[in-house]
Amino acid sequence: MDYSLKLSVLVASIVLTGLSSGLCFTWSNAVTPGIGELNNFGYLSAFQQMNRSILNPAFMIVFFSPILLDLVAVYLYKGSSTQLLWSLILASSCYFFGVVMVTIFGNVPLNELLDKTDLSLTDNEGLQELRNQFEAKWNRLHLIRTISSFISFLLILLALLIKK
Repeated sequence: MDYSLKLSVLVASIVLTGLSSGLCFTWSNAVTPGIGELNNFGYLSAFQQMNRSILNPAFMIVFFSPILLDLVAVYLYKGSSTQLLWSLILASSCYFFGVVMVTIFGNVPLNELLDKTDLSLTDNEGLQELRNQFEAKWNRLHLIRTISSFISFLLILLALLIKK
């Protein structure tokens, strides 16, 4: 197998997993604590707008490419050392289950619940109820994504180090 192709896939996976991990970290570290200080309407409205604006091609590439590249890397390095192969398998598993699946089955349904609510027609009690249904659960799920994306990033970096 062409060495430069294998290395390119591994480096691309590192870069995109790192971007995804950085996005998750920044969201956990700055975005949600910052908007968490807003009143119910401000918080829910800001979250609606961020959820709508993040669905763009750049985000989709950064979010979904790591799992695809990790799987390609597993295939390309299948004849390599056991440690290298296991590092790639664990990185892809961690990203797939801890980031992609948590997003699809956890965060997205909460985002959809929030998105279908017309906040301007919701009274203060309804806003508080919606925030109670959304905020803590969304943040817990996002913490799983943040940790999982970081672990995946470390494992894919480890694969590069093992490869040498």
